Amino acid sequence: MENVLKVEKIEKYYGNRSSLTKAINNISFEVNRGEFVAIMGSSGSGKTTLLNVISTIDKVTSGHIYVGGEDITKLKGNALNKFRREELGFIFQDFNLLDTLTAYENIALSLSIQNVGAKEIEERIRRVSNQLNIKDVLNKYPYQMSGGQKQRVASARAIVTNPKLVLADEPTGALDSKSAKMLLERFHELNNELEATILMVTHDAFTASYATRVIFIKDGKIFNELHRGNHSRREFFNQIIDVVTLLGGDLNDAL
Repeated sequence: MENVLKVEKIEKYYGNRSSLTKAINNISFEVNRGEFVAIMGSSGSGKTTLLNVISTIDKVTSGHIYVGGEDITKLKGNALNKFRREELGFIFQDFNLLDTLTAYENIALSLSIQNVGAKEIEERIRRVSNQLNIKDVLNKYPYQMSGGQKQRVASARAIVTNPKLVLADEPTGALDSKSAKMLLERFHELNNELEATILMVTHDAFTASYATRVIFIKDGKIFNELHRGNHSRREFFNQIIDVVTLLGGDLNDAL
């Protein structure tokens, strides 16, 4: 299988010698093409820091991160900008859509930055809008959309460039349960039908149960890992809850 992401013995420290915090403590794992991996952990566990260093928002203190075989911890300047623009797709909890642009224009912007031609932009947006069921909102502005619609538009923007890796930060955090379930089912379809490789940070067991693998982080280290395999989503959800309980998390927070 093609390896998309390789995290190799990374560490991340914050502060100075008098007050040093180790947010990530010697973490290593790999993600292959077509995997849908969830990262779970309580607040302060290091899961958000992990996503930040993979997305190049932050830098590791030591270790290496490879995306498509390229060591992204060594990228700087224009090379780093090119990598972010062409190899990563981002889905944020608060959508990060531009209020002055329509859904179509928000999605098209990521392609325009890559100098994709107008005809191909139109074709790609038509295809992704069918996949995410957002054709009826393409001409609407963000304020005219529901939370679920905005999140699906944000998801379309993330995948329309065909990135090697899609990074999702609590993508269902701002959604009601119906919209969250709809978005997760779309993620599942994108992962199954388009082989989109997704790495998602979440504190929610229901959300994580849509993934094919869950990595649990505690105190900056990998605590446990679950593979869904042939289990149903409900069975996988129950397995996740068992590990959340071992982590010492509040079960009510996980549901």
